This record gives sequence, structure tokens and C-alpha cells, in this order.
Amino acid sequence: MKFVRWLLGRIILFFDFITTPRGVKRDAQLQAEIDTKTQNLSLYQFKACPFCVKVRRAMKRNSLNIELRDAKAEGIHRETLAAEGGKVKVPCLRIEQDDKVTWLYESNDIIAFLENEVANKAA
Repeated sequence: MKFVRWLLGRIILFFDFITTPRGVKRDAQLQAEIDTKTQNLSLYQFKACPFCVKVRRAMKRNSLNIELRDAKAEGIHRETLAAEGGKVKVPCLRIEQDDKVTWLYESNDIIAFLENEVANKAA
């Protein structure tokens, strides 16, 4: 079973690589404004998770620079996700806003948040 997961993960990464979407072209000032909005966001993810790939592709399509944190390996990011987020489930977007931290799960919810609250508000 581990081999099947590993193989499927590699296939997902391969197709993601060969079909990577192009990002939105913005002028430097507008992109800097969006980068400022995304500096308090971080995505907890597994590299080969299909739902994480879906979110990363949406980030690429919208030219969003968000810190990626690998929650798969035993380490600080996995521990933080479990302790502060409540569960080790990916993808998970950590949103720091007004001295408050919100954890957003589910790929469709994350993509909707990024497109509605970040990418489209700056346009």
C-alpha cells in the first residue's frame, strides 16, 4: 500500500510539473500589495497530496506568494498544525489577522478565500 501511495504521489507531481499554470502578470506595485497581504498566510501541506497540489496550483494561477510548510515530516510544522490547528489535516491555511490566528481547512474553502479575499480585492 505504501508503494501504491508513493507511486500515485509521483504521478500527481509529474502531471503537476508538466501542466503548471501560468501566473497572473501584474505591475510591480500591485504585486507588492498582494505580497503584503499574503505575508501573514502560510499553507501547511504535503508535497504529493492531490488537494494540496490543487491549492498550490490556484496560488500559482493567481501569483500568490505564500509560505509553504511541510507537515508530513516529524517536525515543528506538524507539531504546530496539531497543537494550534487542532488536527493534522492538510491542506490547511494559517491566517494571521489582527493578532488572531484562524486555521482554514478544505482545499475549496482555501481557494475561495485566496481568490475572494486576496487576489480579487487587490485587482
